Amino acid sequence: MARTALITGATGFLGRQVLQAFRSAGWNAVGTGFARANPPTILKVDLSDPAELSAVLQEVKPAVVVHCAANRFPDKCNEDPEGAKAINVEASEHLAQATSQYNILLIYISTDYVFPGKPGEAPYEADATPQPTNLYGQLKLDGEKAMLKATQDTGLGLVLRIPVLYGNAEENKESAVNVLMDSLWKVQGKEAQVKMDDWAQRYPTNTEDVARVCVDLAMKYLDSGDAGHNMPMVLQFSSEDRMTKYEICKLFAEILGLPVDGIVADKDGGDPNATVQRPYDTHLSTKALKDMGIDVRTQDFEAWWRWKVGAFRK
Repeated sequence: MARTALITGATGFLGRQVLQAFRSAGWNAVGTGFARANPPTILKVDLSDPAELSAVLQEVKPAVVVHCAANRFPDKCNEDPEGAKAINVEASEHLAQATSQYNILLIYISTDYVFPGKPGEAPYEADATPQPTNLYGQLKLDGEKAMLKATQDTGLGLVLRIPVLYGNAEENKESAVNVLMDSLWKVQGKEAQVKMDDWAQRYPTNTEDVARVCVDLAMKYLDSGDAGHNMPMVLQFSSEDRMTKYEICKLFAEILGLPVDGIVADKDGGDPNATVQRPYDTHLSTKALKDMGIDVRTQDFEAWWRWKVGAFRK
């Protein structure tokens, strides 16, 4: 009999891919959403309501819940800190309490922004000391702590930290990487210029790869026979493709055969007066995953984008 997985945030950028990955792996996968929910494909669930969470878990009876729902945009977290806290921390805690009650494995998606990213510190191991530089990173770290505390007795809570994502999107603005395509097109044939960060180091990772790792982890933990008591509770996954946003724009320009003159490199990163402080380099070590035998290979960034836009080398 096929196992069941419940994916929160299944209408979102990562959640859609995670839902598809579990289905492709032969699981009975069910998604939840809210504003964009489409029952019965995607169940409408208010994650801030413990009663609704309990009800959906009893109805779906999942073996694993992958918690993708979040406010994952640093600027938006600053604009609505209370709303961001409600989804990133409080809803995560409610969900962890509910999954623990029913002995369900919970995979909480977190971020590389829990680390300070000071020059020379990366890569960060999973047990490195977090020190977020902005509210988004702090809220995701608070969510980690709340989830791990709520699941400490069952050992059925798992954190998976990931970096900036790219991949198939309904709109480019869903991804801080995909949207750079729009930035490049915006300056074509115009005198306007766009300043683009050429300071912070990014490690863009494909949502398909993250989704595959979620499936592999679910199977590994559920098949262990010992829940998670003797297995790592905090893991990390990332590509090794290192580049700044400006370098990504240059690569997109090369792939599309477009001039990049309108994109101006901004090397003045780390502005102490910036509204949202962004770290320099928060590269995540995948050693803990490798030690568990999890495949950490990722798609080649340039090759994927050439395939996506149909720009193959001749």
